[in-house]
Order: sequence, then structure tokens, then C-alpha cells
Amino acid sequence: MLDKEVILMGYSGHAYVVAETVLDNGFKIAGYANKEKALQDPFDLTYLGFEKEDDFIGWKKEYSYVIGIGENNIRHSIAKLIESKGKTIETVIHKTAHISINAIIGCGSFINKNAVVNALARVGKNVILNTGCIIEHECVLEDTVHIAPGAVLAGNVTIGERTFVGANAVIKQGIVIGKDVIIGAGAVIVNNIPDGKKVVGNPGRII
Repeated sequence: MLDKEVILMGYSGHAYVVAETVLDNGFKIAGYANKEKALQDPFDLTYLGFEKEDDFIGWKKEYSYVIGIGENNIRHSIAKLIESKGKTIETVIHKTAHISINAIIGCGSFINKNAVVNALARVGKNVILNTGCIIEHECVLEDTVHIAPGAVLAGNVTIGERTFVGANAVIKQGIVIGKDVIIGAGAVIVNNIPDGKKVVGNPGRII
């Protein structure tokens, strides 16, 4: 893994966190892809252009990719584009994260500082497990889920594709959350949630 060159997709907000971990893990960042050149460049990276333009140079070189985009639908779309080009999306795990040897982590996922993934949990592709979140035993997170900082999933929770779980939310054991759900910060989820709903409060209520 050391000295492997990657392209960072996106370059703001969440991408700064990803870039820091990528560099700390020994990768080299060849540059970043974005719709336009970023106004801030805290890591002194080269702008490579927009990945959807025909002349994007990244597709012509032997780089792998990391996705620095927190919004689930955009991250999903970019992952599909990268895969369609036959390229690899790297899995990036911060050195302080605690991952059970019996957990499964899908390719392209990002696991941030002090996140915990316990025994027999299954994390899909292109998932974000953000700072200090806890994924307890036997949870199942499908592709492109985003778990925000400090959220807690008790045992045997299932989360559908592209669902976002807000900061410090708590989900009771055994709960099933559908796909494309948004769970607000600090919500406490004690009932199953169907696809496409927005949930806030303690106890969580659909709005």
C-alpha cells in the first residue's frame, strides 16, 4: 500500500478528512477531481479536472481512487462511474479505528478516527463510518451508507442502501432501516423505518 498513488474525488469538507487519513496511511495523492478548481487547497494537491469531462486525464493513467464526498447519492454515482472505467476504489481505514477480525468491510469504504466495528458486522461498499461511531455485533450496512460522528448502532441493526444516520443518533438492537432514509442528529430509533423516510426526535418520528 505504501507509495501507491490515488486520485481524490471531490475536494472540500469530507474530502479534507479523507485526504488526511489517506496520506497518513502512506498513499500518495496524485491530484483531485472536481467540477472546478477548489478555492482552498490545504494539502497542496494538483487539480486534474472534472471526472465527467471527456478529456479527464485520470482515466488514462494507472491510478486507483478514493471518494471524498459525504452525500450518499453523489458518492453512489461517482462510485458507479469509477467502476465503469475498470478502476479500483480504495478502502481507507484510520489507524485508530477498531475493526473486529470477524467483521467484513466492503471495498471503497472509509472508516474514520476511533470508529468501532464489532464481531460479525458486515459493512458494504463505499460506506462512510465517521468519527467515533459504533457499529455493534452482527449489524448489516448495505452499500453507500453514511454513519455520522458519534452514532451508535446496537446489535443486529440492518441499514439499507444510501441511508444517512445523523450525528449521535442511536438505533435500538434488531431494528431494520430501509434504503434512502435520513435519520436526524440525536434521533433515537426504536421502530423499523421503511424506505425513503426522514426521521427525527426521541423517540424517532417520521416527518
